Amino acid sequence: MIDGMPPFRPRLPWLTADLQTMRNFLRQPRIDFRPWPARRLELAIGDGTGDVMSGELNMPAGTRRRLVVLIHGLSGCADSLYIRASARHFAEEGFPVLRLNLRGAGPTRDRCRQLYHAGRSGDLRAAFAALAKLEPEMMRTGIFAAGYSLGANLLIKYLAEQGADTPVAAAAAVSTPIDLKATSLRLMAPRNAVYQLYLLNGMRYGALGARAELTPTQREAVLGARSVYEFDDRVTAPRAGFKGAEEYYAASSTGARLAEIKVPTLVLHARDDPWIPVAAYDAIDWRRMPKLTPVLPDAGGHVGFHAADSRTPWHDRCVSRFFTLSGSA
Repeated sequence: MIDGMPPFRPRLPWLTADLQTMRNFLRQPRIDFRPWPARRLELAIGDGTGDVMSGELNMPAGTRRRLVVLIHGLSGCADSLYIRASARHFAEEGFPVLRLNLRGAGPTRDRCRQLYHAGRSGDLRAAFAALAKLEPEMMRTGIFAAGYSLGANLLIKYLAEQGADTPVAAAAAVSTPIDLKATSLRLMAPRNAVYQLYLLNGMRYGALGARAELTPTQREAVLGARSVYEFDDRVTAPRAGFKGAEEYYAASSTGARLAEIKVPTLVLHARDDPWIPVAAYDAIDWRRMPKLTPVLPDAGGHVGFHAADSRTPWHDRCVSRFFTLSGSA
């Protein structure tokens, strides 16, 4: 547990894992950024494709705290409700916040030939390099980074590859599918049919951007996939240079790479997450990983954590507290 943080207790009426997961979708909370007007940044990837990423920078007046970069999950973007909720909390705490749109997400959808995926960690290297040119003062002192779901897997992979050679001073990974195959198979369970349809619709939308380089066969696969696994096998994997979903999942899953992380990292995951089996977390010997702080409450759903003691999501409070405790915030 994190010093100074109460244990998680769900708030009425969001008492089950599914209600925790779907609360933002069901309630559609209004998140006001007028106190911190957003400035859009364009981040060149520089890999010869002409693809770009973008970010929405919310800057509290007079702040001296480190920049927090938020990385969305599958079928998400900088305007996803959980990202906006997190950004508001960090801005209220005095942190400048960059809500990152990964390659082909949000406003970059029709400007990219390729798409982000769970293993495309080079895009984070490119984003941080571009930020260093656009905002050198903020990057010079080091930043914080928080990833959610697929974005958290991407962040962990990046941190494992970079070791100590990173501008990230501390990180947080929330509801991470550290075993991508197990997550994909869990989504195929009948109880998760609505979740899978939601994710598939977002994946199809992203894959059919105006500049997408799809063959007729690939376009047919995008429209015809009936599961996340099938989409990854027929679309994501071959477009990323993998033979199929099995190779893509094996190369991109981060459970076996956690020990390679060299910066303080919070790993937060609910044991009742309906999308991501907790077994992969239970198989890890956390004692061998002094840089990692695992927090695995019994409840919270998938990027839910709507707690009884506050209207601010519990995971956001955990992450900001962790960043503050990890060094000069």
